[in-house]
Amino acid sequence: MNAEEALRKLVAGQSELRGLLHVLATNAQFQTQMQKEQYYHELLRLPRYTETGRLNRFEHKVFSQNGEDGIIAEIFNRIGTTRRTFVEIGVGNGLECNTAYLLWKGWKGLWVDGDAQALAAANVEFREAIASGSLQIVQDIVSGRNIADLLRRVGVPMEFDLLSIDIDRNTYFVWKALDQFKPRVIVVEYNSTIPPSDEFCVTDDPDAMWNGSFYFGASLKTFEKLGNELGYALVGCEIVGANAFFVRKDLVADHFAAPFTAENHYEPPRYFLPRQSGHPPMFGEATVRRGIR
Repeated sequence: MNAEEALRKLVAGQSELRGLLHVLATNAQFQTQMQKEQYYHELLRLPRYTETGRLNRFEHKVFSQNGEDGIIAEIFNRIGTTRRTFVEIGVGNGLECNTAYLLWKGWKGLWVDGDAQALAAANVEFREAIASGSLQIVQDIVSGRNIADLLRRVGVPMEFDLLSIDIDRNTYFVWKALDQFKPRVIVVEYNSTIPPSDEFCVTDDPDAMWNGSFYFGASLKTFEKLGNELGYALVGCEIVGANAFFVRKDLVADHFAAPFTAENHYEPPRYFLPRQSGHPPMFGEATVRRGIR
């Protein structure tokens, strides 16, 4: 065998090895996802999640990060909607957030984010929704100091259907500053590393950003107390332990699992358990064109 033939065989062998490694990696990912799904469904069989009023069995991911799409839909199935309007603060490029599916289903609303590059992408992806008046996008770095003025400036009514806030570090202070607004449902990211009986909140620093550590946001107990002050009841948390769901007290009735406390509704951090969809978490103009008029 000459040197040229040996080199060809070596290259061919390396290509086969890369192919084999790719197959093994794909199979490993598939097995991991299957184990996650099995664990998720085993959790849902626990008595806690079969109680009347619990929301976790309705979790479903379409364009949300985890199961928020399904929980939000079920909450509004129980309490109804008004004009099907939303405000979401912290959307990135809009391709994985809590209101993209609502937009696809004919809702209207406002997105706010501080990342100019991400919103440039959102303005392209959702250009028809913007042109039709279904979606308004505002680029601003929000805090408790400026958020209320921003919403008033762009014409958000005092009462609307859904407010979602996920700006990592300062979510608590943004919600607290919106005490004059009365959305029917509020979704906030909570810090599930803090036990449900403990109060915790980062310092109020509007210029500070999340540093990637577990020092962020506020505990579920702290959000529960803020919700009570503002007239909201904690009605559930998603099973991943990332988002908490609040409903205005005049709408709660007997639709949800009491008591409306952190101890009752807390979910621990299961960040390893993101819910998967059947398609990558994005949809382009073709999907938007079909679903949004």
